[in-house]
Amino acid sequence: MTVWFYGVVLALAGAAAVLLVVDLVRDRAAQDSHYIALAVLEVALLAQLVGGAVALARTERDVEGAVFVSYLVTVFLVPVVGALFSLAERSRVGTTILLLAVATVAGLELRLWDVWGGRHA
Repeated sequence: MTVWFYGVVLALAGAAAVLLVVDLVRDRAAQDSHYIALAVLEVALLAQLVGGAVALARTERDVEGAVFVSYLVTVFLVPVVGALFSLAERSRVGTTILLLAVATVAGLELRLWDVWGGRHA
């Protein structure tokens, strides 16, 4: 796993969060642009899932494989679940749900970086 890819995912999550916060301040429900931003983030997370699994198979690091893979899968599923809940609630609350999903992705990315670093004595 490379630092730049974490940066790309965090930048995409940050851009989506800004878009969502702006529309929350404007008191708008979830828009198509929000779901497009989530889809772009999801593509990056899919690439990270595949790349992370390959990197785990090739690494000599002291990484807990099950924990690392579970974080990869979880961070991949969070935007999907957020979008489904947001579609169920077509109001300003749906936008808040999307913002919560994007913030969760950012938090999980930071934890994923810690897990990839290996065990600390």
